[in-house]
Amino acid sequence: MQITQWLLIATIIIPIILVIFNRLRIDTAALFMAALLGVFQLSGLGMLGPEHTPADAIKAISGFSQPVVITLISLFIVTSGLEKSGVTRWLAHQILRIGGENESLLIALFATLTAVLSLVMNNLAAGALVLPTAMEASRRTGIRPSKLLIPVAYGSLLGGSATYLTTANIIMSDLLRIANPPQSPLRFLDFTPTGGLIAIAGIIFLWIFGKHLLPDREPAIEQATARRTIHELQDLYEINKWLWEARVLDHSELVDINLGSSQLGGKYGITVAAIIREQKNVLLQSADPKICPGDVLILIGQDEEISELRSLGLDITLEKENARSALQEPSYLEMILAPHSKMEQKTLKEIEFRKTFGMSVIAIKRLTQSFRTDVGDIPLNMGDSFLVIGNRKQISSLRKSSDFIIFEPDQVDEPIDKRQAFFTILLISVAIAVSIVGVPIYLSMLVAAVLSMALKVVPIEESYQSVEWQAIFLISGMYAVSLAMIQTGLANLLGKSTIALALPLGPLGVAAGGYLITALLTQFIGGQVTALITGPITISAAISLGINPQAVAVATAIGCSASFLTPMAHPVNILMIAPANYKFGDFFRVGWLLTFISFIVLLIGLAIFWHL
Repeated sequence: MQITQWLLIATIIIPIILVIFNRLRIDTAALFMAALLGVFQLSGLGMLGPEHTPADAIKAISGFSQPVVITLISLFIVTSGLEKSGVTRWLAHQILRIGGENESLLIALFATLTAVLSLVMNNLAAGALVLPTAMEASRRTGIRPSKLLIPVAYGSLLGGSATYLTTANIIMSDLLRIANPPQSPLRFLDFTPTGGLIAIAGIIFLWIFGKHLLPDREPAIEQATARRTIHELQDLYEINKWLWEARVLDHSELVDINLGSSQLGGKYGITVAAIIREQKNVLLQSADPKICPGDVLILIGQDEEISELRSLGLDITLEKENARSALQEPSYLEMILAPHSKMEQKTLKEIEFRKTFGMSVIAIKRLTQSFRTDVGDIPLNMGDSFLVIGNRKQISSLRKSSDFIIFEPDQVDEPIDKRQAFFTILLISVAIAVSIVGVPIYLSMLVAAVLSMALKVVPIEESYQSVEWQAIFLISGMYAVSLAMIQTGLANLLGKSTIALALPLGPLGVAAGGYLITALLTQFIGGQVTALITGPITISAAISLGINPQAVAVATAIGCSASFLTPMAHPVNILMIAPANYKFGDFFRVGWLLTFISFIVLLIGLAIFWHL
């Protein structure tokens, strides 16, 4: 072996050992490897390019420009719309209707869901789509995310092995066409029998043994932080006790008067939580709307205060169901005064809170006492908490204020935002459809993400927050390692050595050898790159030995989907690390058994369907 190959082995192994022993974060390790390879190339070694070409050191950061990175960032942005619109909550509810709180059944259901999606779409896209739903299910059931997210990742990989649409499978089919002599390419359903058998076996394995093998880790801090639901906030601030519905009659004194001039708060101590006009909450569109005949005012106040309003021409009803449902549409926030806030000892009227931020404080809680009336006249104290409602679009202005600390509620009981859900599903569906017919997935998803921001389906500020940057840095750093394995010849050396060992075992042995070496290399350089390295070797060996090259190509391609041993083996694994707080060894603990099962089932499938 050459010195560059030994240096590369050391560059990979040492940081990974530190990761295994929790001395180094995995994304930091990946960036360290990339930086070190760049230094080696700059010093004249041929790690990322030919020797004595220091300009090739720039390839150490070329991973940041790769299609997979653009695809992943775009997916984070687009799929965040599914979560914010409530689609993932609805989907989680459907899964929980079937699985309940049965941990084993939920593991199988989520693995199956991503496997099915992976049959028609990119593995990474399938995992990204299901991830928010799995997190929602975790929050509802109390099952740790670490029990559900590896099944999501592995389900997408298992499904990817059974479809022609997986990138590595397409590459392997093309390699048959350009082989010497040229061979018939693989047909659309050639992967389905063997890959489908593996997918079924893998899901059954996760169903039966996943509960015991998957880690039971505390989730990341941001996931572990308990957030109250809207109903819990309403109960905490005792809103429902003092909720009234009042219809504005044609002769009312309030007709054609702006809400701010109505003196409902200043004179009567009443809080107007919403104004419903033609089934729309007009208070969400304007901070100071004009009151019109037929408007329904959702009021918060005590009985004696409410009764005085009848003289203003309001028809007040004791039926509160409509009032409660009306208060489900706005976005709720809980906030407290920030340390050293200039708002301390000032009232909401003095700071013109509604006019400044376009949202309404409907209740204040001070220690154990809740205030729901005259809230605009109460001087604000440090330690007070406030229940705020308003339009989602107005939240960003409040979040930018240094005077308040914002706590967003768990949206589990919020209704689905139909507009946001429609545009998000439309964008994702079109992006997937055009990628199936030939448009690069990175381009279709990038366009979808840009349109999502342009149409304000996902605001730009929230788009940046939706990206899991740990996954981006990890993938970008590991790309340099992939380049180095190819440039130094280490990948080719490992491939040829394995095939040489498998040759004496006959046709099934060659196919098995192709699967094993491909699965091994995939853990470090990704399935797409591995297909280009091992594919020509295994196909050439099959042709020279008179073995069915299509069968060997299928075995090699399925090895590209066996990314079960390490988190960096596939971007979909990386995607799951931060939300579930996974460690490096968590994937290996489950993955080695799944790899072994896949290998045994592969041999059975090759014997049954390919007659090897």
